Amino acid sequence: MTTPEAEPTASEPSADGSSEPRPEDRLERAVRAAENALIEYEIAVDTFRIEVENFSRLHHQKLGPMYTRLDELDAEIAEAKAARTGDPEDRRAAEEARARVMPMPGVEELFHGWMDGEGLFPEAAAMLTDQPVRPPERVRPSEEARRRYRELARRAHPDLAQEEDERKRREEFLTRVNAAYARGDEAALRELAEEWAAGPAPAERGPSRSEELYARLEWLARRKELLTVVARELEESAIGSMLKIAPDDPDRLLDEVAEQLLAQVAEREAELARWRD
Repeated sequence: MTTPEAEPTASEPSADGSSEPRPEDRLERAVRAAENALIEYEIAVDTFRIEVENFSRLHHQKLGPMYTRLDELDAEIAEAKAARTGDPEDRRAAEEARARVMPMPGVEELFHGWMDGEGLFPEAAAMLTDQPVRPPERVRPSEEARRRYRELARRAHPDLAQEEDERKRREEFLTRVNAAYARGDEAALRELAEEWAAGPAPAERGPSRSEELYARLEWLARRKELLTVVARELEESAIGSMLKIAPDDPDRLLDEVAEQLLAQVAEREAELARWRD
């Protein structure tokens, strides 16, 4: 049985005639390992970011009216108490409670979560054109959508590109992939997978000089540091902290919070009735 010949560039003969890996080969493997690790980390961060965004929108959609009702009840209770006691301090508290009901939002609050670097999201555009808004049906897309998203993100990730034009093509493609995943649109993800498979294949990386590989490792390390900051901010945000309470079933958490808010509404209504009686 014959054995395949070794690639002539894979090793160099040593003084005793044996073959040893070149330093560039070891550095090349280190760069590829770092690239794969970074891509997996980016996928995890992006997946969590989409879940945080979906949870935030559903949280506002489902629970926003309850929070508004609680604020209104607090104001009415304070006003009823002030009317009963006539105390100046109670009247001041009533005015403050009323001021907290439906405050005028600032521009950043109006558009937070509804605009990115490319302009308005489809949901925001729909609102401005009186089209029906389609909120996510659940916090986390289906397992099939998650699987397809991860496969596409690995195959088309911009960090695998060496040329700027190829990197831009991948970034634009992944923007569409992220939008389809955020909607949980399995059909769109399948179509995107077919489109990528039919598109131009990325060029194979040729041999790199040691200084280029070291520069690549430094860039990957800086990118990882930036992603770590993003991940920490997501985890420490109010919505991210709530998601960590029920990581396996975030949709159920919304229902539990809704039940708690309904109980608080009932308590406030009873208290208001006592003050008015």
